[in-house]
Amino acid sequence: MNVAINHPIYLNLSRDFPALQQQNRGKPMTYLDSASSSQKPRQVIEAMSQFYMNDYANIHRGIYELSERSTQLYENARQQVKKFINAAHADEIVFVHSTTDAINLIAQSYGRSRWQAGDEVILSEMEHHSNIVPWYLLKQQIGLVIKVIPVTDSGELDINVYQQLFSSRTKLVALAHASNVMGTINPVKKMVEVAHAHAVPVLLDGAQAIAHTVVDVQDINCDFYVFSAHKLYGPTGVGVLYGKNTLLAAMPPYQGGGGMIETVSFSKISFATCPQKFEAGTPNIAGAIGLNAAIQYIHEIGITNIYSHDQALLNYAEKKFAEISGLRTIGTAHPKIGVISFVLDGIHPHDVGTVLDHEGIAVRAGHHCAMPLMERFNIPATVRISFGVYNTEQEIDVAIQAIHLTKRLLG
Repeated sequence: MNVAINHPIYLNLSRDFPALQQQNRGKPMTYLDSASSSQKPRQVIEAMSQFYMNDYANIHRGIYELSERSTQLYENARQQVKKFINAAHADEIVFVHSTTDAINLIAQSYGRSRWQAGDEVILSEMEHHSNIVPWYLLKQQIGLVIKVIPVTDSGELDINVYQQLFSSRTKLVALAHASNVMGTINPVKKMVEVAHAHAVPVLLDGAQAIAHTVVDVQDINCDFYVFSAHKLYGPTGVGVLYGKNTLLAAMPPYQGGGGMIETVSFSKISFATCPQKFEAGTPNIAGAIGLNAAIQYIHEIGITNIYSHDQALLNYAEKKFAEISGLRTIGTAHPKIGVISFVLDGIHPHDVGTVLDHEGIAVRAGHHCAMPLMERFNIPATVRISFGVYNTEQEIDVAIQAIHLTKRLLG
């Protein structure tokens, strides 16, 4: 792909995304729901199609050429992820099903295997349910204590309170790199430093941040970093768990099956080393290849160009939204990724989403799997718009016109 960018801030790559060439409700498709899942460029679709047509076989165990080609493509994807997040070693990259799968793996393998009743994990009020429920399950299973960093009125984490939550029983900090509701980019490097001063490891949920900004796990110095391909212009059904070598090596397997063993008998089993130890069964080979293609696509655009585009759209939308009477944005802190959540006085977010849908606009309306955050702001739900490399200022204008229409119809 040759990307011609005449201006380093604005991109217009919708032509690369086949799904965006159709109509929605008889009107041009305006897709503003990338925080839920991004659309897929033709380059990713074709890479996966080519794999199934030309290179498909199961990996690692075959000694024939087709299997060797498939294995090489799968492991190339692991190398690509390693470079993308600047991991120190490829065996620190574990392929999983999703961000949710990765967090559950850490909770059950790293946490349950070594923690006791009364041990503590620090979360925050802005976490996605995927970074709450696994720890709640441990609370039920072993008596884990959950401590929570509060969110300020502007949508930032209260760092002063965070520093006071640590105790001798604190075993892990698990935080969103960026909020899926408010877009807030948390000061994760500083927060990792605070945790490490207490000898506490840190897990970062990078599902929202990974598609918008540079992620360097060695610079951040986090102990675990997790994300999903489908928010990164890649396919569903594949995600990434990064973990420092020493931590992964000490963790027991999470699932048992083929591919994660060295020897098996009914009296003794020896397990493979990382990352195969955590990749039981036939993996989503095509998904990993699609993720590889998605990262290549991002490399060709340039992640700094993507961030600039993201910020330009965010700034434009925030200024326009500030002019709409009765509209309140939830989360005004900066820096943030290209996500805006809002409520309209007297109109339920689901009704706003329905009107926008009939105007050809795809947005998300609901609690966004962040019910504790909704409770914090005393609201049942929000309308959320979120940006990708295919969005433009003109699409924001279309959304604003639809919001005004909603007010006329339902206000």
